[in-house]
Amino acid sequence: MPAFAFTRQPDALAWFGTGRGGPVLASEQARVSQALTSRTPGPWLWVSPDGVEPAPAGDIPPMRGLRLHARSGAQRLTGQVRCGLPLPLPTEAIAVIVLQHVLDAGDPQPLLQECARVLEPGGRLWLFVLNPWSPYRLRWRSTGLAARALSQWHLQLAAAGLTTAEHVLHYGPVWRGVPDAPGHGPASLRAARLLVAEKRVAGMIPPAPVARAWRAAPAA
Repeated sequence: MPAFAFTRQPDALAWFGTGRGGPVLASEQARVSQALTSRTPGPWLWVSPDGVEPAPAGDIPPMRGLRLHARSGAQRLTGQVRCGLPLPLPTEAIAVIVLQHVLDAGDPQPLLQECARVLEPGGRLWLFVLNPWSPYRLRWRSTGLAARALSQWHLQLAAAGLTTAEHVLHYGPVWRGVPDAPGHGPASLRAARLLVAEKRVAGMIPPAPVARAWRAAPAA
């Protein structure tokens, strides 16, 4: 009887470490650096695909943030710490979160819910995702990655209690996976999108003013 062979389920996010997925991440690094320093000196969290180590441009203060890597589904995270969900972070402790394509595989809600919990009021989530309308989608076809429409992402963010804060931006190649490709072709057809969401907290309603009736003083 042949020995049982354990087959490990392939990781869809490993595509970003290939020659086809690498140019997508490379096109986003300047924006990642801008995001991580946008709320200095506030602490940040940056999560990207496991096995990929993109180097952002600019100076990122290493002691002010937490760098993690995720496999498909983002249920197990590695990096500066090894953890699962919920994140080992206090509630409302993080000013900026960058999720770089880790929600392009699996259910996005568990990690989005955690991001909403750990973001401080007014904190921002920078979400990089694949663009389903890009011709480059043929490069990730049959990998297990799921590119969602903008309307779907708006619903996912709203379900987590986050509000879209800025216009959508596009990055990456349109067709050919070469380093200079992000500068060519219509922006809306590029391989990746950036959505920025914000944690908004309603202000407390002040108490109603006390009604006062003016009365004449009694005669002495």
